Amino acid sequence: MVKSLTLAAALLAAAPLAAQQPAAAPAPPPPPDPTPLAVGTVAPDFTLSGATRYGVLRSPVQLADFRGKTVVLAFFFKARTKG
Repeated sequence: MVKSLTLAAALLAAAPLAAQQPAAAPAPPPPPDPTPLAVGTVAPDFTLSGATRYGVLRSPVQLADFRGKTVVLAFFFKARTKG
């Protein structure tokens, strides 16, 4: 009986402490959309992780590696997902 009362008292004492925790800071707002590039403008250099049908490539792919060549970027946002 004494153990159960001690346990109940400890749980009741801890409950207000959990309720008084400060709220998490709100997430910062997303950055504004960048200005779209005009047709014919050279794209800024960037690096992405590359993938094939066999998996992700070991080293990232840089746009600068393809300078002077025609590049087509394709994004399949639901690839390799259950959706």
